[in-house]
Amino acid sequence: MNTVKNVTVISLVDQIAADFTQVARLAGVELPNTAIIVEKLPAPHFPPQKLPVGKVAVYVFARGDQTLKVGKVGTKSHARYTSQHYNAGSATSTLAASILSDAGAHSLNPDDLVGMGSWIRTNVDRVNFLIDESYGRHVLALLEAFIQCKLEPKYEGFKSQAGTA
Repeated sequence: MNTVKNVTVISLVDQIAADFTQVARLAGVELPNTAIIVEKLPAPHFPPQKLPVGKVAVYVFARGDQTLKVGKVGTKSHARYTSQHYNAGSATSTLAASILSDAGAHSLNPDDLVGMGSWIRTNVDRVNFLIDESYGRHVLALLEAFIQCKLEPKYEGFKSQAGTA
């Protein structure tokens, strides 16, 4: 397991961004040190209002030292980036739906179940890794995969994929 216990995920993200520039270099992509913009949104947080023009992103939701979800968005995925993860019924594989299906692990009360978006904003940290879309979809996919490997999110993929290689 790659996660470091007793260290918040949000405290690791600057090093993750720096490490990724080395990974990209191994893949033949030169990224300047300023290529990745890291936005740290500790709980309680406000979701981003929009994906900046010309940017793509990998986002991370974490609670303390536990990474909950890692995902990526392209330039046409504004709703996925800004709102879908805060609403269980908005799309497939949202953070809200994953937490609701695992409510016991988060000690949720009935009010939390009704106001899942509010619970996420209040209790979950969010980090956005933004890069220029000009780097292409392969670099975005590599960044997402690298962060998933580093942080091992609890809610990733589908239950039917669990334990598959």
